[in-house]
Amino acid sequence: MRLIFALLVLPFLLLGCKREADNTLRVGMELTYPPFETQDSAGNPAGVSVDIAKALAADLGRPLKIVPMEFQGLIPALKTGTIDMVISSMTATDSRRQSIDFSEPYAFTCLALLVAKDSNIQSVEDLKAPGRRIAVKSSTTGESWATEHLPNAKRTAFSDDAACVLEVAQGRADAFIYDQLSILRYHKKNPDTTRAILQPFTEEGWAVGIAKNHPELLSQTNAFLTKFRADGGLEKLVEKYLAQEKAEMESLNLQFPLR
Repeated sequence: MRLIFALLVLPFLLLGCKREADNTLRVGMELTYPPFETQDSAGNPAGVSVDIAKALAADLGRPLKIVPMEFQGLIPALKTGTIDMVISSMTATDSRRQSIDFSEPYAFTCLALLVAKDSNIQSVEDLKAPGRRIAVKSSTTGESWATEHLPNAKRTAFSDDAACVLEVAQGRADAFIYDQLSILRYHKKNPDTTRAILQPFTEEGWAVGIAKNHPELLSQTNAFLTKFRADGGLEKLVEKYLAQEKAEMESLNLQFPLR
């Protein structure tokens, strides 16, 4: 009887050991935001955030698993324990801090505007005129900023960047509010139909999102970011992925995000 009992219990003990031994660092990100979060030609996760995640996992001595998902699903996944952290160009806002914790910022960026090439809009102040139509990406700071500061504008939210750009290019929206680097990139892809207004009207910090009540992981992540920056890790990523964009922004006397 004891032998039978032992044989019955053994698989459950082994399963428990396997779960306890699984030290994988599960990082959530939306892989539709090149060159920060994207996929290479073979479909593998690639980009600035992926390289940061790899370096962080190596620093922690943990195997890495990138968990792709839509941006609006990242915080819920973090809160339910589906992932351990978010590295997805996510701004550390006060509203998000109510439900999750953030590391120190690893990048600083600003909101900017994509408008039609022949538009008379010159600054964000022009969007306060009656009848303005704004395209925003769902669950982003562009959406929340427009909601707070442009209450009279008609806002249309989309789940992906390309739809927002198309709204502007085809004249259905007066402006797309998003970060500077993306606005610059989308204008370069659509030079005949769009114009970029890159002068910032608000600055925000991108940080690593971590679930509440995980102080050790938060402390380890902050220590890694401090060392990574001091060792020139961010500079190497800029050179690898964003050298041209940095040169263009500096030529316009604009500060580059990764600094």
